[in-house]
Amino acid sequence: MKNKKRKKIYRRCLLCALVITCLTLAGVGFLYYYDRIPGNIKLKMGEDQVLNIGLPLEGEIVRIQENADGLAVPANGQGESNIPADSIYIDLRNPVTMRADTLSSYQMNLKLFGFIPFKQVNIDVIENMTLTPVGMPVGIYMKTDGILVIGVGDFISVNGASVSPARYLLKTGDYILALNGEEVTGKNAFIEMVEDCGGQPVVLTVRRGGETFDIEVQPYQNQSGEYKLGVWVRDNAQGVGTMTFVDSEGNFGALGHGINDVDTGMIMELDSGTLYRTDIVAIKKGVKGEPGEMTGMIEYNDSNIFGVISDNTERGIFGTCNDRILSCIETEPLPIGLKQEVEIGPAQILCMVDGELKYYDIRIKECHLDQNNVNRGIVLQVTDPELIALTGGIIQGMSGAPIIQNGKLIGAVTHVLINDSTSGYGIFIEEMISY
Repeated sequence: MKNKKRKKIYRRCLLCALVITCLTLAGVGFLYYYDRIPGNIKLKMGEDQVLNIGLPLEGEIVRIQENADGLAVPANGQGESNIPADSIYIDLRNPVTMRADTLSSYQMNLKLFGFIPFKQVNIDVIENMTLTPVGMPVGIYMKTDGILVIGVGDFISVNGASVSPARYLLKTGDYILALNGEEVTGKNAFIEMVEDCGGQPVVLTVRRGGETFDIEVQPYQNQSGEYKLGVWVRDNAQGVGTMTFVDSEGNFGALGHGINDVDTGMIMELDSGTLYRTDIVAIKKGVKGEPGEMTGMIEYNDSNIFGVISDNTERGIFGTCNDRILSCIETEPLPIGLKQEVEIGPAQILCMVDGELKYYDIRIKECHLDQNNVNRGIVLQVTDPELIALTGGIIQGMSGAPIIQNGKLIGAVTHVLINDSTSGYGIFIEEMISY
């Protein structure tokens, strides 16, 4: 009897283990399929686009329009595109050719094996544009919108006590916009305004996320007799990066990622910014565990201004070039390549690391079509012996270097792998033009 009970228990345990294993494999497979499908697909207007997903997915495509409340809803009636406005069946087990002749938006509702609800994919039809790859290093100066609080701490007062006036009132990442109703124009001006308060409480206008509010803080004198609030602040950022592209109207995109504060790691909120000419004066090669960098010499004067920065976003910095830099660009415009056009295999990057603009060979190793981190959709490796000899691979300052494949601009370099300086990440160009 005991043996029979043991066998039953063993069988049940084995059955449970089998069920758990099957469910785990099913979950892993589901996530694998899910990650291979982009959440958003772009199509070039008037051009055939092939989707070669090769997964057991079926569904329908419907055209989307906004209703009176601004919400996206399926359209009624027949659209002008050859994708019907009501719906069209799609089977992604085989390559699918799609074409749209008008700027519009669609929604693809997919089902696994034709009956398990799987994923909703947005399809946007965009203009078939060309962009000029640049690859030149530029100096960057950016002033924050308000002054950024990077830390709150204590100090020794004139009485010898440890005080922290702003603790529990200000937070790292806050922006101070005004003091007693007077606009704060910069870090030095803020320090002077606090010192001139005469020991009276000050009212700070603070922006935290999307909310703006006032707080009252009581300054204290430090041991030098100066009034302080116990906060560390920053009002600008400077550095060197690479310009990715210029469009036909002189608008540029660069870096492929935002300018983040070095202490908080947060994207800095832009008040104004300027591009400057820079000359690379030194290169520190990247080695395992330590990224290399380009050191540029920047003269911050009007004669060296290359353009104006208008936006600092997670997809890069954007703005307008002036004639000074436009006259230096010798490359020709290229068509853009969308995610579905990028291939695993050889490609090139365009950059200037030794005073001469050159194309260097790389290999695209992976493409993550539905990458939540938009700056890491492309995994690449430098294969060019000359670039490896010069820099060790990818180094700081090369962020924004355009990636070219099959005569198309497909993306930009964004990050280097700390443990392998020849390898790194890139952003798809469609992400940069969608900022």
